[in-house]
Amino acid sequence: MPAPYLRRIWLDPSRIADRAAYPFCLPFLQDDFELEFDRSITIIAGENGTGKSTFLEGIAVLAGYDEAGGGKGYMPVDHSNALEKMGGQLSTALRASWLPKITNGWFFRAESFFSLARYLDEAAIGTPGPPPPDFLSHSHGEGFLRFFEERCQRQGIFIFDEPESALSPSRQIEFLKLMRRMDNSQNCQVIMATHSPMLMAYPNARLLRLSKYGLETVTVEQTDHYKVIREFCADPAGFVEAVMDE
Repeated sequence: MPAPYLRRIWLDPSRIADRAAYPFCLPFLQDDFELEFDRSITIIAGENGTGKSTFLEGIAVLAGYDEAGGGKGYMPVDHSNALEKMGGQLSTALRASWLPKITNGWFFRAESFFSLARYLDEAAIGTPGPPPPDFLSHSHGEGFLRFFEERCQRQGIFIFDEPESALSPSRQIEFLKLMRRMDNSQNCQVIMATHSPMLMAYPNARLLRLSKYGLETVTVEQTDHYKVIREFCADPAGFVEAVMDE
């Protein structure tokens, strides 16, 4: 069956012990919170602090991944203890509808990439087959892309939290091409949070804006990210001068 596999998530208020505690106090997590996934690629935009990372962590835990990043069964202490994580708490109050339930895939977090790559490189040493991927021998951006190429074209659900953090504009174009291959395969579901208008503009994706008012479907032109970049590109020097004088 083609993606999407995760079809719907919703909040079960009866599973929330303290409504005032984080993350349940986030404005978008109201009693009637529900989100349907009708396309293989869903992209979430929003300002820092709106809960994007926590939301993705919650989905990742539902899919069987560690909230600090990784795939099914990959839960190393060396990076799990180094990150602030609240998605596990959120996942306890989330319900999900799958068709079918898929637990293959990966949860990518830029903060944990190096410890993850080190683990994969070391785990491959001495095993039969090709030599270790050696992700760490590449630059940050090249390591990201090589990792994505290596891991993200098999059947599964793939969750990306700001993958552009180490990708130059040209590397983001390469990532868009990878997304197209994943999309065309029909066996990959992608859920991604990003600040990059370039990635938000991926055709056929559902773009959601997360704010204090909740989640809403938008176009890339409606996002604050796009508007700021457009103003900058129109007059770089004038834009920088104006914002510094505010």
